[in-house]
Parts: sequence; C-alpha cells; structure tokens
Amino acid sequence: MKTRRLGQGLSVSAVGLGCMGMSEFYGRYDDAQSLATLACALDHGVTFLDTADVYGHGRNEELIGAFLKERRRDAVKLATKFGIVREDKGYARGINNDPDYARYACEQSLKRLGTDYIDLFYVHRIEQGRPIEEVMGALSRLVDEGKIRHIGLSEASEQTLRRAYAVHPVTALQTEYSLWSREPELGILKTCEELGIGFVAYSPLGRGFLTNKLDVSQLEDADFRKTNPRFVGDNLVLNARLVEAIADFSSQKGCSSAQLILAWLLAQEQWIVPIPGTRRKKYLLENAMSTDVELSKAEAQQLADLAPIGAAAGERYSQEGMKGVNV
Repeated sequence: MKTRRLGQGLSVSAVGLGCMGMSEFYGRYDDAQSLATLACALDHGVTFLDTADVYGHGRNEELIGAFLKERRRDAVKLATKFGIVREDKGYARGINNDPDYARYACEQSLKRLGTDYIDLFYVHRIEQGRPIEEVMGALSRLVDEGKIRHIGLSEASEQTLRRAYAVHPVTALQTEYSLWSREPELGILKTCEELGIGFVAYSPLGRGFLTNKLDVSQLEDADFRKTNPRFVGDNLVLNARLVEAIADFSSQKGCSSAQLILAWLLAQEQWIVPIPGTRRKKYLLENAMSTDVELSKAEAQQLADLAPIGAAAGERYSQEGMKGVNV
C-alpha cells in the first residue's frame, strides 16, 4: 500500500478505512466480522482507521480499542472525532464545540480506544455561533500535552478553515467527496492546497450506491439510506444512470466500479485520501487494490464529465443534516 502525507507530516495509507458502519447506520453489524476486516486491513497496508465518538454511542471506538489491544499502537494511524452530541439511545443530536467539552470528549475517546494519544482529532461538526478560535485553542493545548498529534475539521467552510488555521495548523479537512458529491471542487480544495491542509474524502463510494453492488430495495429498516434523499423516489431513478455509466467505464478499464471511483479521487491531488467504509474483507481488499489502477488525465476528465458538479439528484443529507455542512 502506498502512503500519502496529510498537512503537517501525518503519513497515512493512500486508502483508509471508514469504520462507522461496523457499529451503526448501515443495518445489522457483527463485531467478529468487523474485527476480521480490521485485521485484514492492517495485513494489506490499510492502516489509516477512521472513527468517531458518536458512532454507535461509543461502541465503534470500543471496537477499535479491542482490536488494538493485540497490536502495536504505532502500526496504525488513528483518527476520531468529537462535537456531535446525541441522546443516549436515539438519533436526535446537537453540536457542542465548547472547549471544556472538547477536552472531556478527547479523554473519553482515549479510554474507549485504549490508547494514550490520538493521531488525528477532528471537530466533527462546527457549532454555529461559537468562534472556531475557542475550540482550536483548546485542541492546541491537547497537542501540547501529547494527547493528540494532529487537529482536523470536518465539513468546515473555507472561512472557518482559514480562521482555524490562524490559531493552529490544521492537518486535515474531512468532507464528503465523490463522483456524486463534487462540491469541494468549488473552492475548499483550493483553500486546502493554499494552506497545505490534507483532504480526507468520506463516503467516496456514494455510501455504496456508486459501486453497482447495492440493491436499495433490500436495505434494512435500520439503514439510514432508506430515508436519504438520494436513495428514494425519482432521485434514485435519476442517480442510477450515473451508476450505469460508471459500470460501463469500469468494464472497459478492467476494474470494478469501486476501484475506478477511488482511483479517480486519488488522481485529483496527492494530498487527498479516501476512506471507504466496509465491514467485509472482500470489499476491503477490492478497495485497497484501487491504488494499482492508473488513470490518464483524459480518462479522469471523462469520468468527471459523467457527473458534473451538482448533477446528483437530491441532497446528500436530510434538511436537518445539511445544516451542519459547510459551516
């Protein structure tokens, strides 16, 4: 597995692993299956693991913590997040970037992960009305204390990113980016390049839809995609056209749709790292092999032309969820 550099010297695998679905949001999960997939990831050089305190109400961090007990801590680059606060057992949530809460959340994550430092600690969502300078000051102190190595933001606007960077270097911005979510190209990628900030692309496979392997009719009731605007009604029909176009392209290229999409992201910039999520070893291996797929500039442009910015039908979150992006 090749490596890439994010921001201030954080070296990570060129393709990471999003672990959210191992504990929630995508229907039933199996810890034993997930642990086997995590082991497979490390065996094949996928060492950049992404989680958050909110995933499974802490269960996802505990799962990774259990996995890390049997391995050298320096074998992985561990990213987690704070800032989204949920009800004990529900989906209702709020945003809290209070400096005292940032410290508390970090300490709780350290306990669940069973480690004494976090490689990359993100502000999961930006709290509107609170100066970003406040939380960056708190996070910089955590860096000084060695509890976190690098600071990241998620779904932040260009203005917020600049203000945050003025307080302390930001190593990575994590935002949704794929062939059906190309909004980062409207300005945020340019800002990242200017400031030397790495970009971590979550949901790079369109929550599995763009792989041409997802049967939406078979989604479980607990799968949040059942109510996601892009997966319902006429939007689903319209978006299926892109899936078919990608499948045709990948067939000609001799790779899977997932590998083609990830290769397209990797070809955009050397400081972009996709973190596709999966619970299954076979998809983990498939995604990891995307680093072997080479696209010419012409091929990359042809793919981009299939899905112009804003072409996807439907917002990527519910109306309430969209309030937390690009803040």
